[in-house]
Parts: sequence; C-alpha cells; structure tokens
Amino acid sequence: MVAIQKAIRTQNPKLAPALQPWTQDTPRADLEKALDFLQAHKQEWAVLPISARVAILDQIKKDLRGVEERWVAAGMRAKGSRPRSIGESEEWFTLTVTYRLLRYLRKSLVDIEKHGQPLLPGKLCWKEAGLWQADVFPQNWQDRLALPGVHAEAWLWDSYRGDAPAMAAFYREKNPQGSVVLVLAAGNIASQVTYDFLHKLFVEGHVVLLKMNPVNAYLGDLIEEGFRALIKPGYMQVVRGGAEVGAFLSRHSKVDELHLSGSDRTYEAVIFGNGREGQQRKKEKKPVLAKRFTAELGNISPVIIVPGPWSQRDVRIQAMKIGSWLVPNAGFNCLTPRVLIQSQDWDKREILNEAIATYLEDIETRKAYYPGASDVHSEFTKKHPEARQLGTPKPGELPWTFVTDLDSNSNDEICFRREPFLSLFSETALRAKDTVDFIEKAVEFANTKLWGTLCVSIIVHPVSLKDPIVAAAVDQAIADLNYGSVVVNHWGALPYYLAVTPWGAPPAHDIYDIQSGLGKINNPLMFDQPIKSVLYALFISIHDPYMVHSKTNYKYFRQDTRYQADPTVWNLVKLLWAAVRS
Repeated sequence: MVAIQKAIRTQNPKLAPALQPWTQDTPRADLEKALDFLQAHKQEWAVLPISARVAILDQIKKDLRGVEERWVAAGMRAKGSRPRSIGESEEWFTLTVTYRLLRYLRKSLVDIEKHGQPLLPGKLCWKEAGLWQADVFPQNWQDRLALPGVHAEAWLWDSYRGDAPAMAAFYREKNPQGSVVLVLAAGNIASQVTYDFLHKLFVEGHVVLLKMNPVNAYLGDLIEEGFRALIKPGYMQVVRGGAEVGAFLSRHSKVDELHLSGSDRTYEAVIFGNGREGQQRKKEKKPVLAKRFTAELGNISPVIIVPGPWSQRDVRIQAMKIGSWLVPNAGFNCLTPRVLIQSQDWDKREILNEAIATYLEDIETRKAYYPGASDVHSEFTKKHPEARQLGTPKPGELPWTFVTDLDSNSNDEICFRREPFLSLFSETALRAKDTVDFIEKAVEFANTKLWGTLCVSIIVHPVSLKDPIVAAAVDQAIADLNYGSVVVNHWGALPYYLAVTPWGAPPAHDIYDIQSGLGKINNPLMFDQPIKSVLYALFISIHDPYMVHSKTNYKYFRQDTRYQADPTVWNLVKLLWAAVRS
C-alpha cells in the first residue's frame, strides 16, 4: 500500500514512468518500423512450438509481478481514485483477470500439446440440433470455495461432426499463415486491452500492433515492460496515437486484420468513413475497409427484475447490489447496467427504486475522467430533467443519476437507443397479466427496444424458481435473449471476470448492423463457434466483493490478484479470509 501511495504522489520516473500524460503520436517512421518488425516475425509466431508459447506465458507472469504496484497506481492517478477505495479495487481487478486468463491459456496450450485440443473442465451436453452446452466454471474445488454458488456455461454451435463442438481452430491448421492484427485498444479499463491482445495472439495466432487509446496511453510503458516476452521477439508492438494514427494504420497494407474495443461510432467510422459521406456509404453498402474487423462494442445493458415474494431484506440487499453495479469505473463500462425492466403492478417496484436511490445517495461520487462525459450527462438530463441526481459531486465529478418510470412504449427514448457511457442508468416498467407474461414481454423489450447485445441480467427470487412454470419461463428467456452473456442473479462483470466464458456479442451481426460487435474474446478454451455465455449466481451471496460500500474490498481484490497469479491453497485461504473481513 505504501508503494502504491508513493507511486501516485511521486514524479520519480523510475517509480511511475507510465504516469506521464500522453502528449504526442508515435511518429510515422516508428509506426513503419513496428509494422516491418511484426511482418518479419508473423510467420515465426504462427509456427512457434507450443512449448515456446507456454514459456512466454510463464515469463509474462513473472514480468507482470514487477509492474503491479505501478500499474495500480497509474490507473488510480489517471482516474482520480484514492488508495484504499473502490478505485483501488478496480485496478487490482484488471490484474486479477489478466493473471486468470494467462493461467487458462497456459492450461489449454498444455492440453493441446498432450491431447490435441483443450480439455473441458465440466460436462458437455447436446441441447438440440446444432447446439451444445459446455460447463466451464467451476473448474475445481477451489473455484467452488472462492465463488460459491456460481456456475457458468458456454453455448456453442455444433461442429457438424456429431461428437463434440470444434475447438482450437488455429492449432488444427497444418500450415498456419502468419498475419498482423491492429488492436485499437479500449480507453476505459486496462484488462480489456490485455484480453484483446492475448486472445488475438494465443487463440487466433496473430501478431499484434497494439495502438493505445489516448485515454489510457499511460499504460503503454507498463505493457511494454510487463509483456516484453512478446514484444522483444517481435510478436507484439505498442504504439500511441489518436484517431489520425488509427485511420492511417487501419488502411495500411501491412495490417492484415483489425480488432476494436470501443464504440460503434468508432467502428463505423473506420469501416465507412466519417460524416454524411460515411453514412451514405453505409446505406449503399460500400465500405472503404474490406479487411476482417472484429469488435467488442457497447451495450445498453438491461436488468430484468422478475417480480416475486421479496422480503424487506431482499429489497435492501438487491438495491445495494444493483446500485453497486453502477459505481465501478465511475460508470464508464460497457457492462454497466443501463435499464432496469420491472413489472408495472409489482408491489415492490417503487420500494426497490427508492432503496437504490437511497443507497447511491451515500456513495462517494467519482471523477468523470472519460472525455466528453459531462456533455453526455447534460444531454441526457436535458431530456430528463426529472432524473434523480444522487451523491455530492465535487468539481470534475458527476452525480449518480437515476431516471425512473420511462415510457416503455416510446420509440425515441434516448435511454433505450443511446448508451450513456457514464454514471447514469434508468428504469422502466411493463404491464403484464402475470409473472410468466412479464418475463416474455421483458425478453421481447430487451431484444427489440434496447440498443446493443453484449450482456443482460435477470434477477429472480429462489422461491419464484420453485414454481416449475416460472422456472421454465426463465429457462426460455435465457435461450431467447439475443445477448452474448446472460447472467442470472448477478451482473455482466462476473462472466467477464471469469475469463473463461466467451465474451462479446452473439453471432448475429454484420458491419451494416454492428450493435455490440463481431467475434469473441475471453475464449481460452478456444471454442470455434461460441454463441453465448450463461452464468448463474445466488440471489443473495455469502460474500459479494462488488458491494461498493465496503471499506476493505480493495484488500479482497489485491489478494485475488495474488491468488490468480499463484493459486496455492495458502493464497486461497488468505482470499477467503479477506472475503470474510470485507
């Protein structure tokens, strides 16, 4: 902790080299050198023996340990977070999930070397024609202790071989050909950056030109140091720059493919160009970029709240959970819940809304560090002057903003059509004759009214699930929801956190209707054709580290980083102790 505080405060470049602000683009000459270096080594990477890839992963884990404190300090400083706060927890989270993904990738590579493909950690079921269900979490007794009650599945297209879904396509190729992928890095969260380039390298077999977003370019030096086992031999290079650099690289002849984590507007600008001309090209289906371009984009993440026999305690705890989901990263997350969908006649509806607002009123507000956030907030609140402004924001901060009782029949409601990438969410209600009718209407509303397809949550009381008709309706909702991740009794961060549930939009979009993107990341089991991830959690958890009122959850996430990097029994015991005390 002392090291983190010192790294935040000091100007010593040896302690915090990445804290210097991004001031200029990588020069064109250096961009060309980076591309030449990658082109020279792309085939070497494509045919590199698995044992050598495993050795690189092992070295990365060692090197990351050396930058951890500076990594956390850099993120906290950039986002205006204090030590021992939820802001510190978030930065440890980015390292936690990175270590977890490194570990899963290593296991899959070892399995491929021994068995020809990754071994599944759980049951594989054939659900119906063309559809498989693979249990991917928990993987062992340690997982059951660390995350009690959590179960996750990957739903997959049939391989048409009839015996099992296809896996590890790149490693099945007899003569794999190297290629260079440009990764246009996310600006909001560091783990999205590592997820993206590790997937492209180790699952798809590309070398990577990583262009840091100006918002998080402070991480560039730390990535170069922590992942030097990839950078030094020419399997990855890091460059910096804004939109002009991105446009130059995306059309460069030495870039074979692209990947973006960001907004649909950025994606379409790259594909079709900017302004009216770009919109016309989209309308005429005349893209200016013909390269393969995968993406993980935004989402108006819905939370479907199934009416049920909730007690006062249930309402209070669920309000704390839902309110807590808005707070991380000051709301600058694609998986932040944006629209609560309730039953209009449920007697707990208004009580729950009030409990959420009361909870957020006492939560410390955060720095609105993302460019343009204040303007976007003003745009939404002008449309909804009745929105509840919660908390006590200081200069440079935004309140927690809650807009309730939206007209569910509106076709031009801004909260349904545009993602508010900040600390704002809303609520609407549907009229239904009973619980099953509500579930069916909520699914239709989420699928047709709300923009995006990344992740959705369903909150349902365990007593409600004891009714076989309601349980069947929930099962049908999980199948029918056109989202890449469907989470029961938790939020979209949990499948993202697991790093083994494929993450991204469902395979239903193209460049003319991109929604939440194309392709998947977080797929260390290397499924060829994942459809969606489904995760189940407890209605009320024994321990929920995402509750933001906890004063010590940073200790939990710091120890979780240690456990994911080195999953010994002793580190697990310390993690469980941190959970009890947070």
